[in-house]
Amino acid sequence: MEIVDKLEDIRRRWEEMGEQLNDPAVMADMKRYVKLNKDYKDLEPVVRAFAQYKDVLKGIEDARELLRTEKDEDFRAMARQELDELEQNKEKLEEDIRLMLIPKDPQDSKNAVVEIRAGTGGDEASIFAGDLYRMYAKYCERKGWRTELVDMNEGTVGGFKEIIFNVIGDNAYGIMKFESGVHRVQRVPKTETQGRIHTSAASVVVLPEAEEFDIELNEKDIRKETFCSSGPGGQSVNTTYSAVRLTHIPSGIVVSCQDEKSQIKNLAKAMKVLRTRLFEREYSKYLEEVASKRKTMVSTGDRSAKIRTYNWPQGRVTDHRINLTLYNLQTIIDGELDELIEKLQMAENAERLKTELEAG
Repeated sequence: MEIVDKLEDIRRRWEEMGEQLNDPAVMADMKRYVKLNKDYKDLEPVVRAFAQYKDVLKGIEDARELLRTEKDEDFRAMARQELDELEQNKEKLEEDIRLMLIPKDPQDSKNAVVEIRAGTGGDEASIFAGDLYRMYAKYCERKGWRTELVDMNEGTVGGFKEIIFNVIGDNAYGIMKFESGVHRVQRVPKTETQGRIHTSAASVVVLPEAEEFDIELNEKDIRKETFCSSGPGGQSVNTTYSAVRLTHIPSGIVVSCQDEKSQIKNLAKAMKVLRTRLFEREYSKYLEEVASKRKTMVSTGDRSAKIRTYNWPQGRVTDHRINLTLYNLQTIIDGELDELIEKLQMAENAERLKTELEAG
């Protein structure tokens, strides 16, 4: 069977990787070791699924043999029932394995950098950006992920004009990437005296965190400045020069971080964001290539696209990419994003499978 032969090759390759990971020569080359270890972990679910698949195939063979040789009708009825269940398991496993074998975005397993910016709508847009930040913070907490604030610019009446934070956790980027795009809110602002519904927007950009191995930075290309971190309205909240601003001279990219009281910690965070911004330039080419192959806008990097509307009067959330409307706005705003993201993942998987079948 073609699928069994392919999976057998993968299992052999996985075992070879395990041996190489214990090789002192490989361990001495950190860049090679990190990549090999990641590839080894990526193949592990496929190898486990293959072991299950082989057990199911053996079970099917045994049940058929029993039906051929057994005369007792009770035993034959049990064998037929078991065979039906095993055939269903086989189909399900084959579908799961086909999805596992489709090449994944190599960045999915990375941590994420999330940037939220208030768009049209003035003060209300800043408040909404704050709502989105709290929604993601609660979601990350529920997932057992850690968040690190990098930089923020607070709104005049609450919320944020801009907020940037890191998400540290397994497959953080692969899950959070579905949030990239323009989010729109429809509700009556607290400042509205006549009860009129206003529409405001905020943009969300989710990037895979670049690792040191992805981008090599030359210190000569970076201009470093320090300044006092500030609070709302420019009020100084720190009398020491702990905040850091980095300018990458060749690209003109500017990054700042003022969240930590320590200049060293702020510098480390700023360097992380700078690497990610530089890495984004190359990564965006990959996203454009993906977008050209797929018809949906799910995780294609079209960050100007309106992806979701939060309608307060009707208590509904609509994701425009997959035409999904849910009437549980408050629970979603409270960080329960699982249903939304699972449906988006299913849509992306279906699209990936379709593209793979068309290509081959």
